[in-house]
Amino acid sequence: MEAEIELKLFFPEKAREALVSLLDSLPHSEPKGSKHLSNSYFDTPELQLRHWDMGLRIRGCDGCFEQTIKTAGSVVGGVHSRPEYNIDIDQVKVNLSLFPEKIWPIGANIEQVEQQLQSLFDTDFIRMKWHVYLQDSLVEVALDIGKISANGLSEPICELEFELLAGDTQALLILAEGVAKQIPTRLGRASKAERGYRLAAMASPLQLEALEFIQLGQVNDLKQAFVTLLSTGLERWQLLEAMLLESRDSVEQLPLLSYRLRACVRLIRCSLSQFELLDSELNHEFDCIERHLEYVEPGLSLAEILDNDAALLASLPQAQQISVAANQGLAELNMPNAIDAMLADTCYGHLQLKLVNLLFECKAGKINVDIGMGLQHFADKMQEASWQRITQLMPSKADLNSEDYQSFAQALDESIFVGVAYGELYDAKARDQFRAPWRDLVLGIRTLAAYRCINLLSHQLGIDMQEWLDNKEHSLLFAMEHSRRSALKAHPYW
Repeated sequence: MEAEIELKLFFPEKAREALVSLLDSLPHSEPKGSKHLSNSYFDTPELQLRHWDMGLRIRGCDGCFEQTIKTAGSVVGGVHSRPEYNIDIDQVKVNLSLFPEKIWPIGANIEQVEQQLQSLFDTDFIRMKWHVYLQDSLVEVALDIGKISANGLSEPICELEFELLAGDTQALLILAEGVAKQIPTRLGRASKAERGYRLAAMASPLQLEALEFIQLGQVNDLKQAFVTLLSTGLERWQLLEAMLLESRDSVEQLPLLSYRLRACVRLIRCSLSQFELLDSELNHEFDCIERHLEYVEPGLSLAEILDNDAALLASLPQAQQISVAANQGLAELNMPNAIDAMLADTCYGHLQLKLVNLLFECKAGKINVDIGMGLQHFADKMQEASWQRITQLMPSKADLNSEDYQSFAQALDESIFVGVAYGELYDAKARDQFRAPWRDLVLGIRTLAAYRCINLLSHQLGIDMQEWLDNKEHSLLFAMEHSRRSALKAHPYW
């Protein structure tokens, strides 16, 4: 058995030559040639192996064959660790009895499983390899270019894998971070097998559960809390990125997915700031991603207009014209191109890798985040600082208009993120009652922005909707102001 410890990056195919040149030029780098690898992945029609969290393939190379099974492993911040068993065979036929009996679930009928196995998808790619020595560590770098095929469909493989052969896991991250500074890359969440199952339509659609609160209930100290916050944020970031790419042709879904990705990135940034780990380079790269996501606000407003068959427009006679203009506005935002530009910017993947590096440095004790107080005291302090900022921005005696609320939107979002990070540490009833009106205000701000967007569209179309819009905005602002003043009187739950 071998236990792979590897880091996978995705990159654009046009960067291949630059990557090869870079890897050739690295200090203490030894090119190890290239090979053509063909792989068939097997499972039963009921996906029994996948249910056991196993992956089975036969790999062919230069007329030789090897069957491999990978068993359940772990992924921390994009670094994969998964046991695998490799057996040389003389033909493209699976023989499960060659694997150790101990890997199978108790009571599993392996002979029956083997009889039902069928090839579900194939991968075919050229692999170039380098061995790179970094201090006392040895890393194998593999560059794969090819395709995944299933049911007459295919998608490209452009992957860079860093596998630790000897030494410290951090060598993977140092090396990958150096590459990401020069080549557009991003963390590779999905394995070739996962992508193959999806291409073969034998995997559930990507889904992301709403993140009410990060699970800190079993955490004992600030180090564990930081690791949990950062690893949760990175995991969700990668999943949202995959969902964005999967939905790139569904323009109406992109604004909300992009908003959630931006919220995830902002939550990570907020956490780093709280633990005093936000340096100038990290700040610059967070700002870079924010600029790429500037389409989020107009996109959300246009999507809000179209939501639920333009329910926001009610039965207005001009509803159809506004809806057509909103759809055109979404198309003109060109969100798929904006997403591609973000992923092609080196700041994107480099930031991801710096965050993974921070995560591992903290786990290894190389970064000290213990600032002399317990987790509960720290959470109380963060909540109070966030609350004071909101009360200063939105004093109860001030009358806020639509522009005010728009200008405070990010600060309110960030305050809610603090509650997401630490809310599980508090009494649920008091916490939820306190947070409810503020969450309603966030939705109100989004609706106010949609009204402003309708106003702009109506002017472009030469439609007079001013009286209707003024009434709608006035009614909503009246409700929001009442809710805000009541919320400011509530006793904090921390």
